[in-house]
Amino acid sequence: MFSRLREDIRSVFDRDPAARTSWEVLTCYPGVHAVLMHRLSHWLWGCQLRWLGRFVSHLARFFTGIEIHPGATIGRRFFIDHGMGVVIGETAIIGDDVTIYHGVTLGGTSWTKGRRHPTLEDGVVIGAGAQVLGPITVGARAKLGSNAVVVKDVPAGTTAVGNPARIIDTEQAQKREEKAGQMGFSAYALAGKQDDPLAKAIHGLLDHAVETDRRIDVLLKKLEDSGVCLEDELATADKFDPKYLSKIVD
Repeated sequence: MFSRLREDIRSVFDRDPAARTSWEVLTCYPGVHAVLMHRLSHWLWGCQLRWLGRFVSHLARFFTGIEIHPGATIGRRFFIDHGMGVVIGETAIIGDDVTIYHGVTLGGTSWTKGRRHPTLEDGVVIGAGAQVLGPITVGARAKLGSNAVVVKDVPAGTTAVGNPARIIDTEQAQKREEKAGQMGFSAYALAGKQDDPLAKAIHGLLDHAVETDRRIDVLLKKLEDSGVCLEDELATADKFDPKYLSKIVD
């Protein structure tokens, strides 16, 4: 039990730069509290103590604002950031190292018995306000953008945005994602066609960075072929301050 708790706390530090101490995470993070209480309610549910399991789940919702049905199956290192308004249905299955943000719903689309909620494979990230509905599967390491409405399977390793959700699969979009990750900033929650001028500006910045890197690589290759060594001059190059980008976004 304590090893799992330490693992949960460590996963918060890995995914939330605002986390300062283990005591702070243990006492002030509702997502951690909700997961801990779910383990108890899920155990009670498995012991056929259905009412008691639901009651513990109800208490967890009251104290954390996060509703997880005791029948839901949740893997290791599951992190709910902020958490208010998260709803996870009875037949939902969540793998290891999954991250979801506030306002996310893993819901059903019918009143029939049986599996009616989503399955999230390992490493999935779901942005704030996203609605993942029905007995669908979100593949490993996939990302769902903020406020996306997902009603179909999402392949592993892809990014889906919009309502209804669509897969970002263009080469330029993939390059943008890679550059954003290198800068310490993920633009996965931004839809290419949205009217937000700040989003357009960030996309333009990332596209320009990708093109600039490509041109620099070509120039360096030609200089190297000409016998010019620039290792010392480039030792301090390529430094980017992600805090500055976060500041202008805020």
